[in-house]
Amino acid sequence: AQLVESGGGLVQPGGSLRLSCAASGFAFSLYGMGWYRQAPGKERERVAAITKGGTDTATTDPVKGRFTISRDDTKNMVYLQMNSLKPEDTALYYCNRLGVQLSWGQGTQVTVSA
Repeated sequence: AQLVESGGGLVQPGGSLRLSCAASGFAFSLYGMGWYRQAPGKERERVAAITKGGTDTATTDPVKGRFTISRDDTKNMVYLQMNSLKPEDTALYYCNRLGVQLSWGQGTQVTVSA
């Protein structure tokens, strides 16, 4: 099983990015998925989650109203649309299953700076 994140980069405050996560090696459609981030010196935290089938989503308070999680089960992909980015969103972003997690991928770096 493998998770490969992409789409990160350097963006100015107020900008947008769309992260992608390609999943392989497991029955993707049967699992809820989440996006997580880890800033330097901080614990990894979950910022968004989506149920299997995509019927329900949730985001944590720091990103609520700015980040949107979605999935495409035909492509085994999960996405994170990030708008109105702030410097405090700077972190390494990962995806993983909800519940029993897989080994973490390499992540994708998001840097928000003027």
